[in-house]
Amino acid sequence: MTATTACATWQADRPWRGIMVATALPLREDLSVDYDAYAEHVRWLIGNGCDGVVPNGSLGEYQTLTGEERARVVRTAVEAAGDGARVMPGVAAYGSAESRRLAEQAAEEGCGSVLLLPPNAYRADEKAVRAHYAEVARAGLPVVGYNNPIDTKVDLTPALLAGLHGDGSIVAVKEFSGDVRRAYEIAELAPDLDLLIGADDVLLELALAGAVGWIAGYPNAFPATCAELYHAAVAGDLGTALPLYRSLHPLLRWDSRTEFVQSIKLSMDLVGRRGGTTRPPRLPLPAAIGAAVRAATEKAVAEGHH
Repeated sequence: MTATTACATWQADRPWRGIMVATALPLREDLSVDYDAYAEHVRWLIGNGCDGVVPNGSLGEYQTLTGEERARVVRTAVEAAGDGARVMPGVAAYGSAESRRLAEQAAEEGCGSVLLLPPNAYRADEKAVRAHYAEVARAGLPVVGYNNPIDTKVDLTPALLAGLHGDGSIVAVKEFSGDVRRAYEIAELAPDLDLLIGADDVLLELALAGAVGWIAGYPNAFPATCAELYHAAVAGDLGTALPLYRSLHPLLRWDSRTEFVQSIKLSMDLVGRRGGTTRPPRLPLPAAIGAAVRAATEKAVAEGHH
């Protein structure tokens, strides 16, 4: 599938659908953000079959950025994408008021949607979670919920997602629990809630279960092949999707590991993209993990993925 064909499936009225790449953020040696390199990366991703970008997610090291840096990253992404609807900033923060402020800022920049984690400062109960999402939804942009109970310790269960959708607080969910069985329960309880693939290594399983989008990590290094894989998977074309999935899975599984940022950046370096360093507390990969990522990346390149 060509980049032109892939992009033609993107829906301006539901811009969270399709391949939205959680972008890695290029840093200079002094750990400052290289905004020019980031803009070039956004243009390259969209030119190679991806539908949009998700700046200021975990892969973009948002936790280490200042408020000014987060704002400029979003502005850079919008300008580079050429259409703000193709940009879905992460607006996670410790306070609901700060997340709403970030969502309002995204609206002012013309973004099409925002990605929101549940409260991650403590283990919020259902009432607090629903209040948090309702507050951010007041900014006026469509909100994509992000279920990552591994990191946040707050589980957006299918029943809670149905409640949030019924409240009018979310339009979709990035499902990162790893439990692909949830896709069917979500569809039963909230049939109009869009399911987005949230982890690269369950892409095929969730695509076959009805996902309509992918908030993706490894397209940062292999956008064209990942676009081919995604479109084949959601079309149910197993003859194309399954061999690609098997071939790429040694890489895709690193998206679900603790070292996912460093791993994806290393793969980017190895394919000639700008990956580079990460900000502390993330340190360079241990030798054994680096060797495993390198081997999987070189295998993917040797098999013609790009």
